[in-house]
Amino acid sequence: MKRLLIKNGKVVSPADGLNEELDILVAEGRIEKIGSGLEDKEAEVIDAIGKVVTPGLIDMHVHLREPGFEHKETIKTGTEAAAAGGFTSVACMPNTNPVIDNSSIVDSVIKKAEFEGKVNLFPIGSITKGLEGEELSEIGSMKEAGIVGISDDGETVMNSELMRLALEYVTAFDLPVISHAEDQVLSGDGVVNEGYYSTVTGLDPIPAAAEDIIVARDIRLAELTGAPLHIAHVSTKRAVELVRDAKERGLEVTAEATPHHFTLTDEAVISFDTNTKVNPPLRSEEDVAAIKEGLADGTIDVIATDHAPHAFEEKNVEYDDAPFGISGLETALPLVITELVKPGIISLEEAVEKLTSNPAEVLNSDVGRLKEGSRADITVLDLDEEYEVDVDKFYSKGKNSPFDGFRLSGRPKVTIVDGKVVMKDNKVL
Repeated sequence: MKRLLIKNGKVVSPADGLNEELDILVAEGRIEKIGSGLEDKEAEVIDAIGKVVTPGLIDMHVHLREPGFEHKETIKTGTEAAAAGGFTSVACMPNTNPVIDNSSIVDSVIKKAEFEGKVNLFPIGSITKGLEGEELSEIGSMKEAGIVGISDDGETVMNSELMRLALEYVTAFDLPVISHAEDQVLSGDGVVNEGYYSTVTGLDPIPAAAEDIIVARDIRLAELTGAPLHIAHVSTKRAVELVRDAKERGLEVTAEATPHHFTLTDEAVISFDTNTKVNPPLRSEEDVAAIKEGLADGTIDVIATDHAPHAFEEKNVEYDDAPFGISGLETALPLVITELVKPGIISLEEAVEKLTSNPAEVLNSDVGRLKEGSRADITVLDLDEEYEVDVDKFYSKGKNSPFDGFRLSGRPKVTIVDGKVVMKDNKVL
């Protein structure tokens, strides 16, 4: 394995108290030394002058589609997209076919990732068997096989007693329960946010209350059980307020927001572009402002993509018939820099924290740090490079992005996983 020497970059790792120009020496897949003026004649030098060096980015919410939906994405293409986006670790959701609801499926996903994956892959097991909301999955054996959390993402555990049992059960395994917060009876056949633009377009609405109700319920159940709860893809003002209140009361509740929910409003749906169809839907200006406020004050701990790739022909239909989802791995970091860091909504350090150590902490993982002896998962990024998004250049099979043609600032330049360069100058190696 090559020795690497990353020189002249500004090293930013809030969890390790680093925010200065430093060099990093990597050997045998580990960080051997961090300091100034490091030299090593045997090492391959990566000149990071004018760039920022961070712990490898972590996306704790992706849909890699394999097994069962390989026409949308595979572990290979999804992890290539992650590497292209500067991510060194991803956690994959269980809504595959078969569902990741037992240890044998967990094991097969991990082995496939070891063979074909470009980045670290952490499976998330389902809360209920088959995502059917009727019976708990084999959580204990899945934990032994390697899951880092449980979720029925894409579906809601509508049975409150079953959700309570799941929360009680995971306390023995130190696993977070990741909530897909949607009252599916209330959202019904809706496809866009209920409001002015659902009226203008005539598209079936999803009220914000559908999210708020389940967020409130699951927080109350977390309070009852004392279990760790993570709220996925928060999108409404009231949900942010509920999470903020839970934190103030000392509950072990965390939350994430996606780049599309802090960048776009529901006005985007007037184009009838099915790439704007996502669940939860794009919300109002007031909701987007609340998401940004929640990111700024620490209510929202994590930025995650909810990467949901689909085949072109699946999205190339009428709005009502298209599947929900945005392909997000390759635009996430530029959107964070453009929409949050450059305008001063959050600092660079806060952005790095929400993309590294915070998701690692939620998942009880040892990644997301830059310290001597730790695994060498590292991202080098250029804050000032501007480029135009071109979905045809995505490594992901999913080209379903509403950001095609957007001009963004900030771009990952090098992705290093376990001491190996897997992406350099926007090319996956």
